[in-house]
Amino acid sequence: MPGFNRVTLIGNLTRDPQSKTLPSNTTVCDFGLAMNRRYRTQAGEDRDEVTFVDCAAFGKQAEVIQQYCKKGKPLFIEGRLKYDAWDDKNGGGKRSKVSVVVENFQFLGSADAGSKPATDNSAKSGEPRRQVQISFDEKAKFQEADIPF
Repeated sequence: MPGFNRVTLIGNLTRDPQSKTLPSNTTVCDFGLAMNRRYRTQAGEDRDEVTFVDCAAFGKQAEVIQQYCKKGKPLFIEGRLKYDAWDDKNGGGKRSKVSVVVENFQFLGSADAGSKPATDNSAKSGEPRRQVQISFDEKAKFQEADIPF
């Protein structure tokens, strides 16, 4: 029976996106996303829990994220989990990590969120806040072997 691998996250970028071009001439953009969770313990104490996830986008998505996103910007992403394992170069044994391959994303907040405090002039002018959604065909123009991780 085939499995189901789908992730939906809303968080803030932990660093500015970093792009590079693969040998196939496909752009890949790596960035981190932080998601906060607030909960109350049995003792009634409020606590915050932060989860950090590494993400990678490819092709046109990578170019758009690189151009418009900065550290601190909120982002909605949909994608799939990818597990990687390797031998540590410094003799540290086996290493592994789980990351997210972005398949769709949507900008959240104002156009300059994350770069300076948001001033929502749309509320004053009666205009709706601008949101951009970019979806791409899952049959991207790169091969699994092109992914460097």
